[in-house]
Amino acid sequence: MNINSKIPVYILSGFLGSGKTTVLIKMLEHCKANGQNPGIILNELGQENVEGHLFEDKKVVELLNGCICCTIQDDLKETMNDLVAEMESNPLDVLFIEGTGVANPLEIQEVLLTDPYMNQFEIMSIITVLDASHFREYQSIFASSSEVRKLIKEQIICGSLLLLNKTDLIGQEEIQKVIRKIIQIGGDESNIIQCKFGQVDNDLLFEKRFQSFMMNPQNTDIVQEHEHHHSFIQAIKLEDIPSFPIKSYEKWFKGLPSNVLRGKGYIEIEQTKELLNFQYASNKVTFTKIPTSVPKKSIIILIGTDLNNEAINEHCKYLLEGIL
Repeated sequence: MNINSKIPVYILSGFLGSGKTTVLIKMLEHCKANGQNPGIILNELGQENVEGHLFEDKKVVELLNGCICCTIQDDLKETMNDLVAEMESNPLDVLFIEGTGVANPLEIQEVLLTDPYMNQFEIMSIITVLDASHFREYQSIFASSSEVRKLIKEQIICGSLLLLNKTDLIGQEEIQKVIRKIIQIGGDESNIIQCKFGQVDNDLLFEKRFQSFMMNPQNTDIVQEHEHHHSFIQAIKLEDIPSFPIKSYEKWFKGLPSNVLRGKGYIEIEQTKELLNFQYASNKVTFTKIPTSVPKKSIIILIGTDLNNEAINEHCKYLLEGIL
């Protein structure tokens, strides 16, 4: 790496459960294949990162219990300062920043475009990942909230590359309706790539596409209107969870109220005492094994709206009391 060149930065944005981390992992695999040393800044709304095993051999900085674009923006600046200091002995070839599912990437951009970071880092692209299977539901005034609609609008307008993910879950007619709605929000020049499971050609992912959002006069309204309105999104943590058969877990996750938008963590299987990582989104749950070298405990993180209500409390009680 040329030590006099700026470090390329890729910002990953997108609403809860859209597939940001899947895309990030695929980009990291590309870096590894090319012998590059990446840095990663991960932001979580909760108090604990339950996806750390996915980045076990990487340089990762975790910013927890807040949104990178507001409540812990100072932490982002401090993290950037630490990275600059460490690069003298451990140079980075590329930096990835993944915000929470409710982050507006505008504020991340603002940090990187101020001194001293703009002299050492170069934003290559703001990649916004969109869930095709739930997009029109999130845009509906009957099925969604004004906060969700506004947040997704901000993420679309700020994105220099829009990945329409999970297209395998809907038909072509629905996909075209989603694309028309995205163009209505983001304009005719929106760079939209359809994909499933986050699979996108690396040349397209790593292409330099960024133009300063703040310098575009068409985006003045979003800059002026933006407030940190996503406090309506909450995260709750469940611990001391009994072991159950995997079928019982599947039934429990599928029975979650619709206001739970995302879930992740670790669960223990009753018969084998094996600990599995789970990912819940779009009312679907997947389970994967984790390395035995990674010490973990059973924990479930649920993210959504109005989580402190009777329906979610009752549903969680079944799990915590072992009465599934």
